[in-house]
Amino acid sequence: MATLACLLEVTAPKPGNVHRGADFEDVTFVDFATSAVVLGDVIQAFAEATLGQTILASVRQNEQAVGTNTNLGIVLLIVPLAKIAASNALADLQSNLVTDYLSKLSPSDGADVFEAIRLARPGGLGEVEELDVHGGGDHPVDLLSAMQLAANRDAIARQYVTGFQDVFEFGVPLLSEGCRRFGNLNEAIVYAHVAMMARSADSLIARKCGTGTAEHSRFLAAKAIESLTQVEAAKKVDCSEGFWKAVGELDFWLRSDGHRRNPGTTADLIAASLYVGIHNGVIQSPFR
Repeated sequence: MATLACLLEVTAPKPGNVHRGADFEDVTFVDFATSAVVLGDVIQAFAEATLGQTILASVRQNEQAVGTNTNLGIVLLIVPLAKIAASNALADLQSNLVTDYLSKLSPSDGADVFEAIRLARPGGLGEVEELDVHGGGDHPVDLLSAMQLAANRDAIARQYVTGFQDVFEFGVPLLSEGCRRFGNLNEAIVYAHVAMMARSADSLIARKCGTGTAEHSRFLAAKAIESLTQVEAAKKVDCSEGFWKAVGELDFWLRSDGHRRNPGTTADLIAASLYVGIHNGVIQSPFR
């Protein structure tokens, strides 16, 4: 499920991201596809390992396979979900996540996750006064406390302290809504991605380019969603032409500064939402 979710995410032509029709100069669709396979293999091989051990192994093996950080955010989101699913295939991921899993993480989990983040070297990470990931060493770390401190500036960290709220309450419903609107999963993924960008400015763009640039990306995404809503309200037959035009404009703007404006955190949230959707049966085969 982890590999499939990642492949579905990277295949869809989400604005500003690598997909099967668009590479970046230093990272390609094949890199992301390779990372999807690596993640699935590690989750399987480390089924009995701790969260921290599995995340660290995923980052290490991904580094060996593709030589760059393609999926740290996805790893941080999908691994805890997969741990719960592996322990009980019928488990309610959302309720078990907080009560039976995240609250029971050990200090060694935090140390391993910090080491994984240092190894992946995510863009625009910066430094903070308390529980800074650059502190080095393998000393114990209260992972949830660290995520709480970072939650206001990083959407991945925020998931750890909100029970993955963006995934369960927005990502999965948006994918379902997109399937109803467009009739296919590929366009539904793009729709969900743009709608999530419109809801909250991408935190990777904010870290790399500043809050002003991130907010402008949110504004352009919101225009795309509004164009779709306005045309539907007018009861026109084709309710998508204006939306796809606005998505194209968003994509052009996002790619106009190399890939510094890459909304990678939103893409990570979409990958996790796809995982949950597949696990819960909201998204079913054939996956198209």
